[in-house]
Amino acid sequence: MKVLSYTVHPEIPEPLKPLEELAHNLWVSWNFDAVALFIRLDYDAWLHSNQNPARVLGAVSQQRYEELATDDSFVSAVNSVYEKFLKYKNGTEWYSEQHPKPKGDKARDVIAYFSMEYGLDVSLPIYSGGLGILSGDHVKTSSDLGLPLVAVGLLYRQGYFKQYLNADGFQQESYPENDWYNMPVTRCLTADGDDVKITVKIVDAIVTARVWEVKVGRNSLYLLDTNIDENTDEYKRITATLYGGNRETRIQQEILLGIGGIRALRALGINPTVTHMNEGHSAFLGIERIREHMELDGLSFGEAKQALWPTNIFTTHTPVPAGNERFSIETMQKYFESVTVGTGISWDDLMALGRENPTDTQEHFCMTVLALRLSAYNNGVSVLHGDVSREMWRNVWPGLSRDEVPIGSITNGVHPRTWLSHDMLDLLDRYFGPRFENEPVNLDIWDRIDRVSDEELWRTHERRKSRLVAFARERLKEQLAARGASGAHLGHASEVLSPNVLTICFARRFATYKRAMLLFRDPARLKKLLSDPERPIQIIFAGKAHPHDIPGKNLIKDIVHFAGSPDVRSRIVFLENYDMTMAKYLVSGADLWLNTPRRPLEASGTSGMKAAINGVLNCSVLDGWWAEAYRPEIGYAIGRGEVYADEEMQDEIESKALYDLLEREIVPTFYDTGLDGLPREWIRKMKATMREIGKQFSSHRMLHEYTDSFYTPALENGVRFAADNYRLAKDAAAYVARLRDHWSEIAIHDIVAHSAPRLNVGETLEIEATVQLGALKSEEVAVELYFGQITSQGDFDHPSTIEMSTDGAVHNGTRVYRVSVPCGITGQQGCSVRVVPKDHALVHPYLPGFVIWA
Repeated sequence: MKVLSYTVHPEIPEPLKPLEELAHNLWVSWNFDAVALFIRLDYDAWLHSNQNPARVLGAVSQQRYEELATDDSFVSAVNSVYEKFLKYKNGTEWYSEQHPKPKGDKARDVIAYFSMEYGLDVSLPIYSGGLGILSGDHVKTSSDLGLPLVAVGLLYRQGYFKQYLNADGFQQESYPENDWYNMPVTRCLTADGDDVKITVKIVDAIVTARVWEVKVGRNSLYLLDTNIDENTDEYKRITATLYGGNRETRIQQEILLGIGGIRALRALGINPTVTHMNEGHSAFLGIERIREHMELDGLSFGEAKQALWPTNIFTTHTPVPAGNERFSIETMQKYFESVTVGTGISWDDLMALGRENPTDTQEHFCMTVLALRLSAYNNGVSVLHGDVSREMWRNVWPGLSRDEVPIGSITNGVHPRTWLSHDMLDLLDRYFGPRFENEPVNLDIWDRIDRVSDEELWRTHERRKSRLVAFARERLKEQLAARGASGAHLGHASEVLSPNVLTICFARRFATYKRAMLLFRDPARLKKLLSDPERPIQIIFAGKAHPHDIPGKNLIKDIVHFAGSPDVRSRIVFLENYDMTMAKYLVSGADLWLNTPRRPLEASGTSGMKAAINGVLNCSVLDGWWAEAYRPEIGYAIGRGEVYADEEMQDEIESKALYDLLEREIVPTFYDTGLDGLPREWIRKMKATMREIGKQFSSHRMLHEYTDSFYTPALENGVRFAADNYRLAKDAAAYVARLRDHWSEIAIHDIVAHSAPRLNVGETLEIEATVQLGALKSEEVAVELYFGQITSQGDFDHPSTIEMSTDGAVHNGTRVYRVSVPCGITGQQGCSVRVVPKDHALVHPYLPGFVIWA
């Protein structure tokens, strides 16, 4: 059957025209006065639209539009919000003031940010969890700061699944279709009015993708969509679901994201200097950028790789090897040409780029390793995760100590105006002043929290908590009705929870390492806490398990069964289909945010940050971000960061520690009120956590760090390396080729200490080393003394390095290098000598495989 498609747009009166632009810019999602316009436009339409302003516009009757177009109060509100929006878009940018653009043409001053998912707003369901929420906050914050950043992702026809539970409490999934024409996305068009499209090679087929745009304040997110007529049904499904399908689907999505994403930007006339890969899914973009340099700039593969490396950034989020994307040799053979066409790279060389050990022909291809090898700038997402990542990936850089592995850390942050409840924002705007909104990098503004009276803060929190209880009751009734529950059960749902009871929330992905059942190890002790007649607790659970994670689904079922016990069912609930809307109720209405991962498996976590800036206290294992944030004044720690070999023992010890915290500290502090009914000590902790977390874990601090540490240097590198027909890239490639040809000729023959074996503080250690460099010149390498304290196991503890010098004289093919080191600390010391690369074109000297030790 032939179907003629067309689109229908609402007829909006002229005085209300700004609503259309506002509805299609996700700036609305972090400005409640803009949200209030659409609620006021038609409250029922707002509820039924899943809080989607674009859909609301199409659901409002023409009569309602005409009525409001003559309502001077509503028109004034529209104009006021629109003026605020235009002021935001056109106002002074932090980035342009603080970081002048690198010299060169403007087209090169662009950062392209790639992620598999984006959690920008509930109206655009193309996210599954923390990675997507982080990506969304990253793009919003880039807009706030005026960063020259564009984002790239995929437009999933069904997004991530919707969760519902069957009568036994077992998770089921549904995949509703997204209606893009009633969502805040628009098709990108050419000057002739045609869709912007790109193609990628998938095995023997040419797959076409259409490009869509999402406006996020000043910035844009571009999304690729293969659900178009040019493709077969098989390839239309590439962008069907997020993290759905099989391994073939996954590699097809990652080819489309990495290779197709770069081509989409080119088709739009956007030529990024810098690319930032948020997790390894998009790592094939490095191969595509190399191909472009070869084709457009006439570079060899080695030269193109050196042009790419100093402008490529990679952020890893996964703290366990098994969680990183790997493809089998058979899969890579099938898709080899899809990835490498136009580069001339051999099979062995491609596979070496994705292997920890390039010579192991049986090792699978790892996207994380590919990203690490093609990026000069790499980071984990918390201080602890940086340590874990350096240990996990040290085999990529054999010969380096763990602390020198070039993976740093930039701890995640959250976008305050997205995650603060509108009640709290009103309160803080009143006491913090206009700089809180207009100068988001002024993080010291959070010190003004002490200007807010205890009474006002607590009353604000009580309102949000009452709203959470009402939301939970309504959601629970909907869940029970969908399962065919009786009237008695539906009536009970109207009575669960109480706004006067200590409310604990546990909301996150249901993976076994997050240990949702830690609180249930002693059911009798938990029931006593839940049913205490004077100081009870109540718990709200929410979260999805991956569709194929049966153990995770069983965790949910076990909680639902426990919650069904008559003696506790009014005190514990599980809310289905955790999404951004529910998250906002939870992080603002809870009293305590519970997190129980098995350390060190939580890379960062951000839900606790969202809760903290709302004044909700955290109680967590010292993992991820909480390991660096925790202080007794701002929350509670389960344990002291211990890691156990016996997981059963760890769970037993930490569950008891959690019960002890609840019984001895958390519950008494919450219920300890004065004559005025205020829990003063609890409120003191609320203010302390808002102050410290607001200052340290804002996404504006995070983007400030990315800008200073990665974006600005990488943009400058892009200009430097492109100058003079890529002279620096060509020099770097020639230098690396020389290293590869002659590195095996290096040898350190002798180390001599011209000092007594026993030295006093203040004396000098004199070291001399005889080094053979072969065909390499002395200026092409650094000979370093590696020295520091020695542990009882013979390892270096926080060692230092210092470059040794030579007079240049060559005797029998060797040179003598010398250095003097003052002795500043006492104890057992040690030293060794090594040789590493040294060239002005290198961002850092730590190239995989190029370290020689004595």
